Order: sequence, then C-alpha cells, then structure tokens
Amino acid sequence: MPASAGVLIAIIVGGLIGLWILFYFIPVGLWFSAILSGVRVSLLQLIFMRWRKVPPGIIVTAMINSTKAGLTITRDELEAHYLAGGKVQGVVNALISADKANIPLDFKTATAIDLAGRDVFEAVQMSVNPRVINIPPVAAVAKDGIQLIAKAKVTVRANINRLVGGAGEETIIARVGEGIVTSIGSADSHKQVLENPDSISKVVLAKGLDSGTAFEILSIDIADIDVGINIGAKLQMD
Repeated sequence: MPASAGVLIAIIVGGLIGLWILFYFIPVGLWFSAILSGVRVSLLQLIFMRWRKVPPGIIVTAMINSTKAGLTITRDELEAHYLAGGKVQGVVNALISADKANIPLDFKTATAIDLAGRDVFEAVQMSVNPRVINIPPVAAVAKDGIQLIAKAKVTVRANINRLVGGAGEETIIARVGEGIVTSIGSADSHKQVLENPDSISKVVLAKGLDSGTAFEILSIDIADIDVGINIGAKLQMD
C-alpha cells in the first residue's frame, strides 16, 4: 500500500472519530428537536450538561414533554433532580398525569416523593384508580368460643400529601387484620358475625386505620367468613 494511501486512510479515520466526538459533545440533532418543540435551550447548555455528566437527552426530552403538556419546568430544576439521583422522566410523567386529573401536585412535592424511593407516577395513577388489597385470612374467636376465619378486601387510594414518610401496604394489612380480630373477639356469638358480616367492616373502618400511612382507605369488604374449630370445647376436652 503506498504511503499516501495510508495517510489518507488515517485522515479519514481521524476525521470520523473527530466527528463522533464533536456530535457527542454537541448534540445538534437534540438541540434542533428542542427548538422545533418550543423548548429554549442553547448548544452551549447542552455541552455543559455533558461536562456535568447529565445526559442531555433525558433533560431535553423531559422539557419537551412538559412543555407540550403546558407545564413550566426549568432545565435547572430537572438537572438538579437528576444529579440528586432522581428519576426525571418519572416525575414529569407524574406531573402531567396529575395535571390532567386535576390532582394538586407541584414539582417540589413530586421530586421529594421520588427521592423518598416511591414511584410518584404510580402514586398519581393510584389516586385516580384506587387499588384493592387482599387481606390474608384472619382467624379470630368470638366470645362463645367459636373460631371464625375471615377474608377481606380493602380499597385504598394513594394520599399524595402523606407519601413521604407514610407507612406502606404492609401496615394497612396488619392494622386491618388486627381490627378484624378485635371486632370478632368482641362479638357475643359467632352467629352474630355470620348474620351480619358488614358489622366487621363498619367497626374496622371507624378505627381510622389509614392514619400515618401513605393511603386513604375507601372501603373494607368482608369477602368470606368460614367457621373454624370450637376453641371453647377443645379447651374443655384438654
């Protein structure tokens, strides 16, 4: 191979590498997409994002989505949340969803929920569409010594204001189970419970079991009640 040909190949390869580096640090295509979407961001700002180790694609895409939805979120706010370890796109999606559903949620609250380790977008969706939690079978004994095994379903929705620091589903399950045990245990006869299972729901619901949790209990429904063993008779036999 002639020396001139080798030099030409080296120049071409070097040029390609140079172009790759240039377009990596200067994402012209991303900048152009932002301009077309009405998002004001300069090429210099995109270059600085690279230097700060912030992916310009994530920030610009979030800005485009929020702008299209009519929300005002600054580039600095999004960068700060990313650098804090937050999920930028998840927060923006949550804010858009909350805005469409007329749920009051600001950027500061959304980022705080996100940084607390909760899925803020899922929480907004759960505020619109309540979730049903199945309570594992709970065994309790009425005053006449007959054991009852109850299955319940709890309908809850997320409480946006209590997501940061609020207890999770496990607490709801534990409290409802404890409430069922107390309600059945206070009944004079197991027949009273079988004839009126809704009485359990009313008693448990009145206890305010969602206090301090990230949820609001909408309803507690007793799905099924089975009769277990006769504890009083068993104790006498023993």
